[in-house]
Amino acid sequence: MTERELERLLFDAKRDESLKAALLKTRETDNPVEDFCELALSLGYKINAGELMALGLNENDAKLRSVNGGGVNAIEGWDDAYEQFFSSLIWSK
Repeated sequence: MTERELERLLFDAKRDESLKAALLKTRETDNPVEDFCELALSLGYKINAGELMALGLNENDAKLRSVNGGGVNAIEGWDDAYEQFFSSLIWSK
């Protein structure tokens, strides 16, 4: 569910400059993940910090399991759905 909500939020933010700016502004706070989630929740997107962090971890673990022991090291950056979201948002036009 969190993954779909992130996709929906990203889709909307790519089309709404004020939403994009508000999301990017959360990265400048003392608690960026919490503030990002609070903003998302206030706008109707069901994203919370625990599920957001678990999403990246679960995806990374699934990728490691899929190689049946052939790849023992995680690929850096694949486990961070939060950072992936912002990478996509920042580079969107």
